[in-house]
Amino acid sequence: MAQTVDAALIIIGNEVLSGRVQDANVRYIALKLNDAGIRLREVRVIGDFEDAIIDTVNSLRATHAYVFTTGGIGPTHDDITSECIAKAFGVPLKRDPRAVECLLRQIKPENLNEARLRMANIPEGGTLIDNPISHAPGFSIGNVYVMAGIPRIMQAMFDGVVATLNGGLPLLSRSVTLFAGEGTIATPLARIQQGAPDVEIGSYPFMREGRFGAVIVLRGTDAARLAAVAAEVVTMAETLGVDARDGDLPPA
Repeated sequence: MAQTVDAALIIIGNEVLSGRVQDANVRYIALKLNDAGIRLREVRVIGDFEDAIIDTVNSLRATHAYVFTTGGIGPTHDDITSECIAKAFGVPLKRDPRAVECLLRQIKPENLNEARLRMANIPEGGTLIDNPISHAPGFSIGNVYVMAGIPRIMQAMFDGVVATLNGGLPLLSRSVTLFAGEGTIATPLARIQQGAPDVEIGSYPFMREGRFGAVIVLRGTDAARLAAVAAEVVTMAETLGVDARDGDLPPA
């Protein structure tokens, strides 16, 4: 398989782990990265705990081309992501006048209290990430990009970031729906994967109206190769006497 550029995502927030808030950012980030030729290889969800944030950031930034974080850069006491990133990089956290100017686009000077000014604390050497929605910026330092957790704001931030990243070829996908249980197709599907190391093959089972099936998802950078492997999957199904359809399963 061709060399790829990879990334990791860290979702930070006790509210996500408690189930009170459901994360809505993974899919958006993954799809945008695919288009940029970057593979999201790992997602971790951690709480608002200093040691966990520092250790996770340092671990993932050493093993991935890019690391993205969401959450924990607001004005309250439990928003500790920025100071933890500074500690992870061994640099001071400083009040950034550029970030203060960003806040003043949204907040009147008389209302810019110390709590709100916490959102202008940026690790030394950090580059601001524009926030066109609420104007409280995120930042990047090294290969780590720190963004808000609120989906609408995160998406606006990420749209500005993704264009600056160095990726590879966009990741394409193609699906074949098979109306058979995975146990029926597992062995011949494994043989197809062995013969196509340049294509990622995933099997996603379903049951609809009492009928078992699996959507076979092929991913790679070459459309012709995906078409060829999809044809192999269809031929496999025909050999097994399994109904097959090119494309994904429609919503129930």
